[in-house]
Amino acid sequence: MELHQLRYLVAVADHGSFTAAAEELLVSQSGVSAQVAKLEKELGHRLLDRSGRTVVPTAEGDEILVHARAVARAVQAVRTTADELTGLVRGHVRLGTVIGCTIPGYLRGFADFGSAHPDVSVTVTEDNSDRLIADLERGRLDVAVVAHAEPLPAALGPRTLIREPLAAVVPNRHPWADYDRVPLSELADVTVLSLPEGTGVRAALAETAAAEQVPIVPAVAAHSPSAVLALAELGSGVGLLTASMAAGHPGVVAIPVARSRRTSLSLARRPDPSAAARAMTAALARRLTPAQ
Repeated sequence: MELHQLRYLVAVADHGSFTAAAEELLVSQSGVSAQVAKLEKELGHRLLDRSGRTVVPTAEGDEILVHARAVARAVQAVRTTADELTGLVRGHVRLGTVIGCTIPGYLRGFADFGSAHPDVSVTVTEDNSDRLIADLERGRLDVAVVAHAEPLPAALGPRTLIREPLAAVVPNRHPWADYDRVPLSELADVTVLSLPEGTGVRAALAETAAAEQVPIVPAVAAHSPSAVLALAELGSGVGLLTASMAAGHPGVVAIPVARSRRTSLSLARRPDPSAAARAMTAALARRLTPAQ
């Protein structure tokens, strides 16, 4: 049994695919397949079920994976400690963000890290927050800016940057433009434009709708806040976002939704960060102002 075989097993289990695992590991698909097969032969158990469209762990594989992940974390801890003892920051950082994240602090922190650590490569992934959080917990991402309605696991070391209620976004001349608050019940009778499930906004909407007993199903689930803002300005419906998402968009007004659950934007990192991931987290944290 060798360390790289355990790494390959964990990667395939996480991705559900030998091809995707090979792409992450920067090795050939045949190499990953051969090494996992060799590990299975040595252990005397079939660890992965390859019969379906997605590769999934067998019952025996699930038990072995608990220990394989622990080994991977221990190896990473050894590397991190060695790097920190020598003051060395090297390697690769996988950074994730909510789709369309352009808050100035995030961009400045990213630039600061690149200037301070030119030898560290960085890949950036944009995705819905549910998947970003899951990828942090599984070690597929190192650092991420995520939106959420429920508190994040303490193991992710979350730092809350923004915490605000939902807002109804309408054109400047809309009848609601002068409202101080919009009751959720008002949204039941209009076309609602929002973000997809898996985002902080939709999680806050689901909690608010349940508390108010007012079912709201957006007619449009746009990929990014900018698309919702553009459609709202054109009068295609009422956008449901947050005030910070609408800031700097002069054609619309964002009115808080009454008794809305709050959605948060937070900086988080994987439970066992490398020295490079710690440095990226620190660079972003210095530039991002936490919520009061």
